[in-house]
This record gives sequence, structure tokens and C-alpha cells, in this order.
Amino acid sequence: SDLGPSPLAAIDAILALQEVDDALGQRKRTIAHGEQLLGLLDELRDALLGGQIPQAMLHRLSHAISQRRENFTDAKLQGIIDEIDLRAQVELAKLEVAARPHA
Repeated sequence: SDLGPSPLAAIDAILALQEVDDALGQRKRTIAHGEQLLGLLDELRDALLGGQIPQAMLHRLSHAISQRRENFTDAKLQGIIDEIDLRAQVELAKLEVAARPHA
């Protein structure tokens, strides 16, 4: 007589569901992080249009990028994130040099 699915098949099914759940959770976290970065870039753009280079905002952007450094499967997207990070670091360095007292 058929006793139903084997315990191993049930365990495999549970593990497969956990993998799907983990992948969906990672996707949601990645989307939320992307939305955070886009929000920071919008704020930065608005400040720059107003004639300011807000140091605190550059720090927040740089921190947000470094906090969740992901290796995106899309090389073009990874390149864009790397360029944003580099530009933020360059602007921060310029502000730090300008803030130093001149001897």
C-alpha cells in the first residue's frame, strides 16, 4: 500500500520552499536598498540644483552604498553603483580639503 510521500521528499520540499523564501527576501531587501539609494540621489540632485553640495548627504549616500555592497548580476548596474560611490568619495574629499584652514 502507498504510505504517501517519503520523509526525505517532505524534507526536500521544505528546503526548496525555504530557498524560495530566502530568494524573495533577498530580492525585497535589494529593491528596498535600491529605492533608498534613488531617494538619496533625488535629494542630492535637488540640493545641487539649489547650488549646494551637502556634505552630510554625501556621507549618507556613501554610507548607504558601502553598508550593502552587493555584487549585482547586472554588470552595468554594478558599474553605475561603483561610479556613484566614487563620485561621492571625490566630492567628500574636495569638501574636506576646502574646509581645512589655510596656513
